[in-house]
Amino acid sequence: MKLYTASRAPNPRRVRMFLAEKGVQDIPLVEIDLNALEHKREPYRRVSPLAKVPALELDDGRVLTESRAICTWLEGRYPEPILMGRDAEERAFIEMVDRQAEFYLMGAIANVVRHTHPGLAPLEQPQFPEFGQAQRAKVLEAAAWFDHRLQQQPWFAGERFTVADITAFCALEFGRLMKFKPEAEGFAALQDWRDRVAARPSAAV
Repeated sequence: MKLYTASRAPNPRRVRMFLAEKGVQDIPLVEIDLNALEHKREPYRRVSPLAKVPALELDDGRVLTESRAICTWLEGRYPEPILMGRDAEERAFIEMVDRQAEFYLMGAIANVVRHTHPGLAPLEQPQFPEFGQAQRAKVLEAAAWFDHRLQQQPWFAGERFTVADITAFCALEFGRLMKFKPEAEGFAALQDWRDRVAARPSAAV
Protein backbone atom coordinates (compact mmCIF):
# COMPACT_ATOMS: atom_id res chain seq x y z
CA MET A 1 0.00 0.00 0.00
CA LYS A 2 1.18 3.54 -0.70
CA LEU A 3 -0.26 7.04 -0.64
CA TYR A 4 0.58 9.43 -3.44
CA THR A 5 0.57 12.93 -2.03
CA ALA A 6 1.72 16.51 -2.63
CA SER A 7 3.00 18.38 0.39
CA ARG A 8 1.54 21.82 -0.37
CA ALA A 9 -1.86 20.86 -1.74
CA PRO A 10 -4.91 20.93 0.57
CA ASN A 11 -6.58 17.66 -0.45
CA PRO A 12 -3.53 15.43 0.11
CA ARG A 13 -3.07 17.20 3.42
CA ARG A 14 -6.58 16.19 4.43
CA VAL A 15 -5.63 12.53 4.07
CA ARG A 16 -2.28 12.96 5.84
CA MET A 17 -4.01 14.69 8.76
CA PHE A 18 -6.61 11.92 8.86
CA LEU A 19 -3.83 9.32 9.04
CA ALA A 20 -2.04 11.30 11.75
CA GLU A 21 -5.20 11.54 13.85
CA LYS A 22 -5.52 7.76 13.50
CA GLY A 23 -1.90 7.28 14.50
CA VAL A 24 -1.17 5.39 11.27
CA GLN A 25 2.49 5.61 10.31
CA ASP A 26 3.08 2.50 8.22
CA ILE A 27 1.69 3.66 4.87
CA PRO A 28 4.56 4.85 2.63
CA LEU A 29 4.13 8.31 1.14
CA VAL A 30 5.10 9.00 -2.46
CA GLU A 31 5.58 12.72 -3.13
CA ILE A 32 4.29 14.02 -6.46
CA ASP A 33 5.83 17.29 -7.64
CA LEU A 34 2.92 19.39 -8.85
CA ASN A 35 5.08 22.34 -9.85
CA ALA A 36 7.00 20.05 -12.18
CA LEU A 37 3.65 18.76 -13.51
CA GLU A 38 4.64 15.25 -12.50
CA HIS A 39 0.97 14.45 -11.89
CA LYS A 40 0.21 15.00 -15.58
CA ARG A 41 2.82 12.57 -16.89
CA GLU A 42 3.46 8.86 -16.91
CA PRO A 43 3.83 6.85 -14.75
CA TYR A 44 1.49 8.75 -12.40
CA ARG A 45 -1.24 8.90 -15.06
CA ARG A 46 -1.44 5.12 -14.81
CA VAL A 47 -2.18 5.50 -11.09
CA SER A 48 -4.59 8.43 -11.40
CA PRO A 49 -5.89 8.89 -14.95
CA LEU A 50 -7.46 12.24 -14.02
CA ALA A 51 -4.03 13.43 -12.85
CA LYS A 52 -5.21 14.29 -9.33
CA VAL A 53 -3.69 13.81 -5.90
CA PRO A 54 -4.05 12.16 -3.47
CA ALA A 55 -4.32 8.54 -4.56
CA LEU A 56 -4.16 5.47 -2.35
CA GLU A 57 -2.80 2.36 -4.04
CA LEU A 58 -4.04 -0.73 -2.20
CA ASP A 59 -2.10 -3.94 -1.72
CA ASP A 60 -4.13 -5.66 -4.45
CA GLY A 61 -3.21 -2.98 -6.99
CA ARG A 62 -6.53 -1.13 -7.00
CA VAL A 63 -6.38 2.63 -6.59
CA LEU A 64 -8.66 4.91 -4.61
CA THR A 65 -8.77 8.58 -5.55
CA GLU A 66 -10.77 11.48 -4.04
CA SER A 67 -9.88 12.49 -0.50
CA ARG A 68 -13.25 11.66 1.05
CA ALA A 69 -13.28 8.16 -0.46
CA ILE A 70 -9.75 7.50 0.77
CA CYS A 71 -10.67 8.64 4.27
CA THR A 72 -13.78 6.46 4.24
CA TRP A 73 -11.63 3.43 3.42
CA LEU A 74 -9.12 4.37 6.13
CA GLU A 75 -11.91 4.80 8.69
CA GLY A 76 -12.97 1.21 8.03
CA ARG A 77 -9.41 -0.10 8.17
CA TYR A 78 -8.43 1.92 11.26
CA PRO A 79 -11.69 2.53 13.16
CA GLU A 80 -10.22 4.32 16.19
CA PRO A 81 -10.46 7.13 16.96
CA ILE A 82 -13.81 7.58 15.24
CA LEU A 83 -13.68 10.55 12.87
CA MET A 84 -16.72 9.88 10.68
CA GLY A 85 -19.42 8.87 13.13
CA ARG A 86 -20.43 6.05 15.46
CA ASP A 87 -23.65 5.10 13.67
CA ALA A 88 -25.56 5.89 10.50
CA GLU A 89 -27.21 9.00 11.92
CA GLU A 90 -24.02 10.54 13.25
CA ARG A 91 -22.15 9.64 10.05
CA ALA A 92 -24.79 11.42 7.98
CA PHE A 93 -24.60 14.64 9.98
CA ILE A 94 -20.79 14.63 10.02
CA GLU A 95 -20.70 14.03 6.28
CA MET A 96 -23.16 16.89 5.77
CA VAL A 97 -20.85 19.35 7.53
CA ASP A 98 -17.77 17.88 5.89
CA ARG A 99 -19.34 18.40 2.48
CA GLN A 100 -20.33 21.95 3.42
CA ALA A 101 -16.75 22.68 4.43
CA GLU A 102 -15.48 21.11 1.22
CA PHE A 103 -17.91 22.69 -1.23
CA TYR A 104 -18.53 26.13 0.25
CA LEU A 105 -15.30 26.97 2.10
CA MET A 106 -12.56 24.95 0.45
CA GLY A 107 -14.12 25.25 -2.99
CA ALA A 108 -14.39 29.02 -2.84
CA ILE A 109 -10.89 29.41 -1.41
CA ALA A 110 -9.49 27.14 -4.11
CA ASN A 111 -11.18 29.21 -6.81
CA VAL A 112 -9.63 32.41 -5.47
CA VAL A 113 -6.16 30.94 -5.13
CA ARG A 114 -6.12 29.02 -8.40
CA HIS A 115 -7.28 31.96 -10.45
CA THR A 116 -5.43 34.86 -8.78
CA HIS A 117 -2.13 33.52 -7.42
CA PRO A 118 0.70 33.82 -9.96
CA GLY A 119 2.46 30.79 -8.49
CA LEU A 120 -0.43 28.56 -9.52
CA ALA A 121 -0.62 29.79 -13.09
CA PRO A 122 1.21 26.71 -14.48
CA LEU A 123 -1.34 24.46 -12.75
CA GLU A 124 -4.48 26.42 -13.64
CA GLN A 125 -4.65 27.19 -17.33
CA PRO A 126 -6.34 29.36 -18.22
CA GLN A 127 -6.58 31.53 -15.13
CA PHE A 128 -9.58 33.85 -14.83
CA PRO A 129 -8.51 36.56 -12.34
CA GLU A 130 -11.89 38.34 -12.33
CA PHE A 131 -13.64 35.09 -11.44
CA GLY A 132 -11.08 34.44 -8.69
CA GLN A 133 -11.56 37.89 -7.20
CA ALA A 134 -15.34 37.48 -7.30
CA GLN A 135 -15.06 34.27 -5.28
CA ARG A 136 -13.69 36.20 -2.29
CA ALA A 137 -17.25 37.12 -1.39
CA LYS A 138 -18.15 33.43 -1.35
CA VAL A 139 -15.26 32.75 1.04
CA LEU A 140 -16.45 35.44 3.43
CA GLU A 141 -20.04 34.19 3.22
CA ALA A 142 -19.03 30.63 4.11
CA ALA A 143 -16.64 31.79 6.82
CA ALA A 144 -19.35 33.91 8.43
CA TRP A 145 -21.73 30.96 8.48
CA PHE A 146 -19.17 28.64 10.07
CA ASP A 147 -18.12 31.34 12.54
CA HIS A 148 -21.74 31.54 13.70
CA ARG A 149 -21.86 27.76 14.18
CA LEU A 150 -18.63 27.82 16.16
CA GLN A 151 -20.07 30.38 18.54
CA GLN A 152 -22.51 27.64 19.57
CA GLN A 153 -20.36 24.50 19.49
CA PRO A 154 -16.64 23.70 19.86
CA TRP A 155 -16.08 21.80 16.62
CA PHE A 156 -17.39 21.98 13.08
CA ALA A 157 -19.76 19.03 13.39
CA GLY A 158 -20.57 19.29 17.08
CA GLU A 159 -18.97 18.34 20.36
CA ARG A 160 -15.88 16.53 19.15
CA PHE A 161 -13.18 16.69 16.51
CA THR A 162 -14.12 14.96 13.21
CA VAL A 163 -13.14 14.73 9.57
CA ALA A 164 -15.09 17.96 9.00
CA ASP A 165 -12.55 19.83 11.11
CA ILE A 166 -9.73 18.38 9.03
CA THR A 167 -11.34 19.52 5.79
CA ALA A 168 -12.06 23.02 7.08
CA PHE A 169 -8.61 23.44 8.59
CA CYS A 170 -6.86 22.43 5.36
CA ALA A 171 -9.11 24.87 3.53
CA LEU A 172 -8.18 27.77 5.81
CA GLU A 173 -4.49 26.95 5.62
CA PHE A 174 -4.71 27.00 1.84
CA GLY A 175 -6.51 30.31 2.25
CA ARG A 176 -3.30 31.85 3.51
CA LEU A 177 -2.31 32.09 -0.17
CA MET A 178 -5.16 34.59 -0.61
CA LYS A 179 -4.14 36.30 2.66
CA PHE A 180 -7.34 35.24 4.38
CA LYS A 181 -7.21 35.41 8.19
CA PRO A 182 -10.50 34.85 10.04
CA GLU A 183 -9.66 37.20 12.90
CA ALA A 184 -8.88 40.05 10.50
CA GLU A 185 -12.36 39.63 9.00
CA GLY A 186 -14.05 39.69 12.41
CA PHE A 187 -14.54 35.92 12.71
CA ALA A 188 -13.20 35.41 16.24
CA ALA A 189 -14.82 32.00 16.80
CA LEU A 190 -13.45 30.67 13.53
CA GLN A 191 -9.99 31.99 14.42
CA ASP A 192 -10.13 30.38 17.88
CA TRP A 193 -11.16 27.08 16.32
CA ARG A 194 -8.38 27.31 13.73
CA ASP A 195 -5.77 27.93 16.44
CA ARG A 196 -7.00 24.94 18.46
CA VAL A 197 -6.72 22.67 15.43
CA ALA A 198 -3.28 24.09 14.59
CA ALA A 199 -2.11 23.03 18.04
CA ARG A 200 -2.92 19.38 17.35
CA PRO A 201 0.05 17.20 16.33
CA SER A 202 -1.74 16.17 13.13
CA ALA A 203 -1.66 19.78 11.89
CA ALA A 204 2.11 19.54 11.48
CA VAL A 205 1.96 16.97 8.66
